Amino acid sequence: MLKFSQLIVDRKNNYYKNTEYIPQMMFLYLRYKKFLADDFALDGRNFYDYFLDLVEEVSPYFWGIFSDDEAAGFVYLENFTGSSEKLHCAEVTTCFDKKFWGGFTYYAAIVFFNYCFENLGLKKVKALIYPENFRVVGLLNRCGFIKEALLKSETMRGGKPQDIVIYSLDAPL
Repeated sequence: MLKFSQLIVDRKNNYYKNTEYIPQMMFLYLRYKKFLADDFALDGRNFYDYFLDLVEEVSPYFWGIFSDDEAAGFVYLENFTGSSEKLHCAEVTTCFDKKFWGGFTYYAAIVFFNYCFENLGLKKVKALIYPENFRVVGLLNRCGFIKEALLKSETMRGGKPQDIVIYSLDAPL
């Protein structure tokens, strides 16, 4: 059974939700960081601080994804456009354990994007990915995303210039 659990870290107000899942999400991030982070991500921080800062920065838009209480992955939204009263667009980042690649990932994506459009009121979701991440390209295409742009040498990864491809999905009319 598919379940999304919202993770929240708010150190300023001493509010935390579902933080018991953070070690599982950190493990997944570390396992697939070559597809998630560039050379500038840690910015001098240790990984633990980096990851807690990430969850806090995107809270309340970070979810752990579970299949029958087993951690399958995570998804988060960031870089919103719009206002606090009316969101327009956001960037999505997701990561799944290899065990769940395929049908489960597709189903989770469809459920999540429907949630974004129907419950959050988003009109558009964007995904910025490395071109060689062919599994995500396939998933995005299957979900109806279209390629919008190729940003040449947009960042650095492994000390080398790295392209980024932007895909987007518009809310159903």
